[in-house]
Amino acid sequence: MSPKHSKSNDVNPILTLLYDKTFRSVVYQILVFGGVFLLGWYLVGNTMANLESQNIATGFGFLEREAAFGISESVIAYSPESNYGRALLVGITNTLKVASIGIVLATILGTLIGIATVSKNWLLRFIGVTYIETFRNIPVLLQLIFWYAIINRGLPNIRSALSPIEGVYLSNRGLYIPVMADHPAWTWVGAGFIVGIIGAIILRKWSLKRLEATGHIFPHLSVGLGIVVAVPFLVWLVFGAPTELNMPAIQGFNFQGGARMSPEFTALLLGLTLYTTTYIAEVVRSGIQSVPHGQTEAATSLGLRSTWIMRLIVLPQALRVIIPPLTNQYLNLTKNSSLAVAIGYPDLVSVSNTTMNQTGQAVEGVAIFMTVYLSISLLVSFFMNWYNKRMSLVER
Repeated sequence: MSPKHSKSNDVNPILTLLYDKTFRSVVYQILVFGGVFLLGWYLVGNTMANLESQNIATGFGFLEREAAFGISESVIAYSPESNYGRALLVGITNTLKVASIGIVLATILGTLIGIATVSKNWLLRFIGVTYIETFRNIPVLLQLIFWYAIINRGLPNIRSALSPIEGVYLSNRGLYIPVMADHPAWTWVGAGFIVGIIGAIILRKWSLKRLEATGHIFPHLSVGLGIVVAVPFLVWLVFGAPTELNMPAIQGFNFQGGARMSPEFTALLLGLTLYTTTYIAEVVRSGIQSVPHGQTEAATSLGLRSTWIMRLIVLPQALRVIIPPLTNQYLNLTKNSSLAVAIGYPDLVSVSNTTMNQTGQAVEGVAIFMTVYLSISLLVSFFMNWYNKRMSLVER
């Protein structure tokens, strides 16, 4: 073999690596990661230098200082003597309260309206479509302001509060209702309620297995509802059946006692629920329509009622289409709750803004509520992805 021919067959290892797709993909990822890291390093360093040059304190030590401002409503105990950390925790719990209640209500109402839009009854279809096209095309911020104005301006003042039922008062200060007075029994009643729900879930699983095995229908909904009601009722009887009420009453310029639903919370919950319901209804409608019509025809030929067809045949199959976009709507509702600052509801953003104005530590404040919203969104996504996997078809 000639030296020239031998040299032409030599393979350059560097060129081999450059033409290797796996090697190039790793190099590109390292370069991109390095670029992002350097950019972040520059931005953080530049921010810290600017804060230091302006003598602005940095760090999260301000969370231990006294907040010295009031919060109109909170799920947990709070006073102006509490620290900023406690104030931010109040904002977080208020956000979680309105988001969790809104998700439950929007899911129920959206499912009902979604079913109505595919109903054979023209009146139900008309109501469902009209609702969707009306509330979906009005920006959610305008809806919040509208409902707040209706509640705050349309209702009488506290001295002329409406009282349709004894002990219930409705005014521009909110809705006041009686609640049960403090008693150890109520803790156990709550535990009994949870036990009843677990029992109803177990009963439902058993009834579905029985239906698949024998074809016999067991009324698990009515029996399960009876369990949910009966267990806490029996616990209530065991602990002496306390009936004392904490009644709201006018004292000075406001109501004292009872439970209060503020105008801000009501307007926020109403606006978020009505707006998100329209999108959930469309998701439910598309999921139902994705189920082949032959499934419904086959069930009808077997003599099943329409309610059983929808609940046992159509909706279980539609859930596989519904769940992924439904997750997006849950996340949107949670993030849209940050608009509460426009109507004065003390959510996380509102409390954070007050904290930043008083301490001057805007970077830390923004970082806190960004991290909180990111964490909530990731938890919701994780749960919905887990549920989606459980509902997916199992290949054999």
